[in-house]
Amino acid sequence: MAQERTGIATFKSNPITLIGPQLKAGDSAPDFTVSKNLLEDVSLKDYAGKIKLISVVPSLDTGVCDAQTRRFNEEAATLGDDVIILTVSMDLPFAQARWCGAAGVERVVTLSDHKTSSFGEAYGVLIKEFRLDMRSIFVIDKDDKLTYVEYLSEMTEHPNYENAVNAVKSLL
Repeated sequence: MAQERTGIATFKSNPITLIGPQLKAGDSAPDFTVSKNLLEDVSLKDYAGKIKLISVVPSLDTGVCDAQTRRFNEEAATLGDDVIILTVSMDLPFAQARWCGAAGVERVVTLSDHKTSSFGEAYGVLIKEFRLDMRSIFVIDKDDKLTYVEYLSEMTEHPNYENAVNAVKSLL
């Protein structure tokens, strides 16, 4: 059974349980399998040789998640070809594609963790009570080492965008 962590995160001040390990900068980035679309799964190795900023959101159809994804879409334009920004959520690939089209988000790659919650469990962000992934940010260097990790303590708050972007820029 996967490790459960309680007392470190909340949703609207109510405690939630996160499943999986609590990662830190310096750890090797765990592998995962997520859906890029209905027929194509991808894993960490599909982004080999790139600096990866992984923005995790519970659902693109909520205000903070929408703002977070739009913000990183804007930042992607300034970071160059060595960087890829991935947004992981439990939304179905159809919903992600619809949302991106409506929002004009073209620089961020959306990935769905809905099939197996592989990402959520590997990165310690799967919320037991909701089967959603907890808002968090991971920056992974070209050698697949974590260089920046931000687990939010309250699901409805924004991450520290500047720190995450600066962590990516420090690797360029």
